[in-house]
Amino acid sequence: MTGLRLKSLLPQGPLVEVTFKGEVISLPEGANLATALQEYGVEGFRQTPTRGVARSPFCMMGVCFDCLLEVDGVTRQSCMIEVRAGIDIRPARQSREGPYESL
Repeated sequence: MTGLRLKSLLPQGPLVEVTFKGEVISLPEGANLATALQEYGVEGFRQTPTRGVARSPFCMMGVCFDCLLEVDGVTRQSCMIEVRAGIDIRPARQSREGPYESL
């Protein structure tokens, strides 16, 4: 295919600083956090606890839990959060596998 380009789905608003894994990065204010992190280049959001398999956002509507991150100390679905200045984002800590992991 020639000339095919994907347009960014992120708002073109002002960038704000957030902390991701201890590193300060800039993301568009008000953007969907999962989408903004993927656009930034983050590939694996978390790892499954027993197998260590990398997981990334899948459904983008809060159903699959593959986008779990710890945001300001609380494990949340990143696809359900808007980017705001100063948030602290880290990989989620999980104590067990979800029911779908054994399939």
